[in-house]
Amino acid sequence: MAEQQSRRDSTPRLRPGGQQKPPQPGWKVTPAPDGRGRSPVKPPSGPNPRWLALILIVALLALNFWVSSQVLGPNPRIDIPYYPTFLSQVQDGNVSSISATNSSIQGTFKKAVKYPADSPTAPTTVYFSTQIPSFAPSNQLFDLVQKYNITTTAHTNGGPSFLASLVFGFGPTLLFLLLLVWIFRRAAQGGGGAGGLMSFGRSRARRVEGADQQVTFNDVAGIDEAKAELSEIVDFLKNPDKYVKLGGRIPRGVLLSGQPGTGKTLLARAVAGEAGVPFFQMSASEFVEMIVGVGASRVRDLFQQAKTAAPAIIFIDELDAIGRSRSAGGPNISGGHDEREQTLNQILTEMDGFDPRIGVIVLGATNRPEILDPALLRPGRFDRRVVVSPPDRAGREAILRVHTRSVPLADEVNLGGIASSTPGMVGADLENLVNEAALLAARRNHEKVNREDITDALERIVLGAERKVMISEEDRRRTAYHEAGHAIVGMLTPGADPVRKVSIIPRGQALGVTFSAPDADRFNFEQQHLLAQIKVALGGRAAEEIVFSDITTGAESDIQHLTRIARGMVGRWGMSRAIGPIAVIPQDGMSPLLPGVSETSEATQRLVDQEVRRIVESAHTEVSTLLREHRSNLDSLVSGLLEQETLDEADAYAAAGLPRNLEAAAEPHVTTNGMQAAPAPDGHLT
Repeated sequence: MAEQQSRRDSTPRLRPGGQQKPPQPGWKVTPAPDGRGRSPVKPPSGPNPRWLALILIVALLALNFWVSSQVLGPNPRIDIPYYPTFLSQVQDGNVSSISATNSSIQGTFKKAVKYPADSPTAPTTVYFSTQIPSFAPSNQLFDLVQKYNITTTAHTNGGPSFLASLVFGFGPTLLFLLLLVWIFRRAAQGGGGAGGLMSFGRSRARRVEGADQQVTFNDVAGIDEAKAELSEIVDFLKNPDKYVKLGGRIPRGVLLSGQPGTGKTLLARAVAGEAGVPFFQMSASEFVEMIVGVGASRVRDLFQQAKTAAPAIIFIDELDAIGRSRSAGGPNISGGHDEREQTLNQILTEMDGFDPRIGVIVLGATNRPEILDPALLRPGRFDRRVVVSPPDRAGREAILRVHTRSVPLADEVNLGGIASSTPGMVGADLENLVNEAALLAARRNHEKVNREDITDALERIVLGAERKVMISEEDRRRTAYHEAGHAIVGMLTPGADPVRKVSIIPRGQALGVTFSAPDADRFNFEQQHLLAQIKVALGGRAAEEIVFSDITTGAESDIQHLTRIARGMVGRWGMSRAIGPIAVIPQDGMSPLLPGVSETSEATQRLVDQEVRRIVESAHTEVSTLLREHRSNLDSLVSGLLEQETLDEADAYAAAGLPRNLEAAAEPHVTTNGMQAAPAPDGHLT
C-alpha cells in the first residue's frame, strides 16, 4: 500500500498547562478588553521609516519642480521666424524686451500674438524665441531697438546659468551618492538577518532559544530506540564535564535517517527541548544560491553563531541536497568545483575544526543515507547514525495517543484497534488520520470524534475520496468483475493478504478498489507472498479476459505494480535460479555510477527480462485457471457488488461463498481499477 507521506511534525501550540509565552522585557501589560486576562503590548516605537521615506520623496519632487520652473521659465516659448514675424512686431512696437545670446534671441511681447496667424488652432503667447540669419544686415536690428526703446540684454556665451549647471551637472552625482549611502545604511540595519541587502553570505538558520523550545521527548512516540540513542546527546549537553573528565568525546555529528514522516525533525527538536539549549534549524537547500561562494559563507556564519551560543544544536534537514557523493558523475551528482561541492567542503572543514569541549552538536536528517558522500560519514563528522524506523503496532498506538491529546474522543473509540488496522503507517500518516477524522466530525456536527469518523477518514486516506461519476451499466459491470477478480484470487491464493473491503464506487482516479491488509506486522517477505501479490494484481485483467473475452486499460497500475515486484525478485532479492543470488538492479534512488553499483552486461539484462516475463506469464496462467475453476464464486461476488456497491470483509467472503483465510500476510496493498497504490516490497515496511 503506497502511503502519501507527510513532512509535518507534531508540535503543541501552547505551553504545558495552557500558559502563554511571558511578555518580553520592556513591554507593558494592559488588561484585555473582556477583563479576563492580560495581554502583552509592545511600547510605541519612533517614527515609521516608511513615512519618513515618503516625506523625503515628496520634498525632492517639490524641489525638482521649483528648480525646473526657475531654469526653464514659467511658460513655454514659441519659435517664430525672424522675418517677417519678429521684425514686423518690432516695427509695430509690440516687443517689450529681448535677450540675445550669439544669434539666438528670446523676448516678450507687449500683447499676446497668435502664431501662425492663418491657423484657427494656433496658440497665443507673449514669450517668443527666434534666430538671426547670418546674412541679415548687422545694423538693422540695432537701429530698430534704439528707435522703439526696447529693453535689451545680452549674454557672452550660450552656456547655462550657474543654477542650471549646479542642478544638471552635480545633481545626478549627488543623487547617486545619496543612493549609495541609503543602500549601505540598509545593509547595516539588516545585519545578519534576511532583510539586509548585503546579507547574502549570512546564515538564514531559524534560531530557537532553549526556553522557547516546547517539544520534548514526551511529544515523541513510537521510536523509543531512537530516543534512547539520543538521550546520551542530551546528557552531554546538560553535563559535559562528566564525559570530558573521563576522556570521552561526544559525537560531533548525528545522522538521523529513515523514510519520510517517521519524525526525524521532531526528534531533533525534542533533543534541543530536553537539553534546553539554542536550536539552529536550516534546510540544506537554503545554503546554495546562484551567487558563487554564498553557500560556503553561510556555512561559516552558521557554525560561528552556534559556537558563540554554545552549548547549542545545529540541525540540517534534507542533508542529501548538498551531501551527495562526489565520487562519480551523474544527472543529479555533479563533479568538479561547483557551488554545491564548495558548500559540502565547507561543512566538512567546519566539522573537522570542532573542539569537543565547545558543546556544539550537528544533527542531520535524510531520507536517502545511501547516496551521501563517504567523507560525511567518517568518524569525526557524522560519526553516529540513528535509524528512525516506522513504528510497530504498539508504537502506532502510542503515536495516536499523542496526537489525540487535544481531540475529544467518544468512548467507543479503541486506539489499539485503530493501530492494528493501520500497518505500515508512520507518524505523519497517523497525524493526518486524526486530523481528517476531526474534520469529518466537525462537518457532521459531532460533539466528539467517534469510530465512524475515524473509519471513514482511514478509507479516505487509503482508498481515496468518493467521486460522483455517472458511468454506464456496462462499465459498472466490467468494474465489478475486475475488482471481484482481485478479491477472489486474494481469497484463494496461499500467502495473500486477507481481503478487507471491495468497492465499485469511484474513488480518486480509480473506478473501484480492493483493499487487502495483513493480520499482524511482519518485517520480512517470503517468496510465496511476493508471488501471491503478483497473482492478485493479475486477477482483475484475467477476470476481464474470461468474462468479456477482451481487455481494457483499467489494469495499467496493476501491471506496473506486478512488474516492479517481479524485477525486484529477479534483480535484487536473488529469487531466480537463472540469475542467482546477485544484485543486478541498483537500489531505489541510487545512480548506476555510484561506488558499489556495478554495471551489468547486455546478456545479463536480457536474461533478467526473460526471467521477469517467465514469472509473470506463469502467474497469469495459474490465475486464469483458478478463476475458471471458481467462476461461480466470481459471479456470486459480482452480484453482491452490483447490489451493494461496497462489501466489507465479512460480507465479501460471504458473497463469494468462501471461508475467511486466517493465514497472516506481510504487507498491506490496495488494488484498484485504473489506479493501484502499492509499494514494492523491499524488505521493510513502506
